Amino acid sequence: MTTVLLIRHGRSTANTAGVLAGRTPGIDLDEHGRDQAVRLAARLAEVALDAVLCSPLERTRQTAQPLLAARPDTLFELDERFTECDYGTWSGRTLKSLAEEPLWRTVQAHPAAASFPDGESLAAVSARAVSAVRSWNAKLGEHATYAVVSHGDVIKAIAADALGMHLDLFQRLQIDPCSLTVVRYHGTRPAVLRVNDVGSDVSALIRAVVPEAGAAGDAPVGGGAGAGG
Repeated sequence: MTTVLLIRHGRSTANTAGVLAGRTPGIDLDEHGRDQAVRLAARLAEVALDAVLCSPLERTRQTAQPLLAARPDTLFELDERFTECDYGTWSGRTLKSLAEEPLWRTVQAHPAAASFPDGESLAAVSARAVSAVRSWNAKLGEHATYAVVSHGDVIKAIAADALGMHLDLFQRLQIDPCSLTVVRYHGTRPAVLRVNDVGSDVSALIRAVVPEAGAAGDAPVGGGAGAGG
């Protein structure tokens, strides 16, 4: 079972300004975002990570730094497939102004059909991000636990795929700054352990969950005893 910790970057200067940053260079974490990254690293201090993978943008690399500071020997790699959606001409504009665009309603109600002007489609974002997770699962092995530091829409797309949700439903997922979403991949299907976790105990991630019966990765009929059982 491969466990993937999906981490959205901490709060950025663009987040507080209400601006869609996209891939605009020079967007950093604000002071609160840096504090969020430090606190997340402290929460995950006892969780062994085989790798930390990261979008190349500044705000994700800054979020990853506290994680890596405690793990100097952990594999770290920038992976373009986890980078932010290319929002094209929408990048750098305020969310308030974008809400007036006809495409906004498509993004909200039918994201699988949304393609940003001079940019990328959300379907393409989903395809590259899910493919990246699958390839890293194969590379790191079935007993690995690794972190991916990325962006809201990218994480929503990966989580939607793991939940078996059509991409048109992915706006139902909330992914806050510096939140933790965890997916465990079995041979037969993924299991989503948590979504948009911003403060709960993570001790269950320190050890593998042992199935109560059946093949490894089987869901316990009736719900089971939980991680602390």
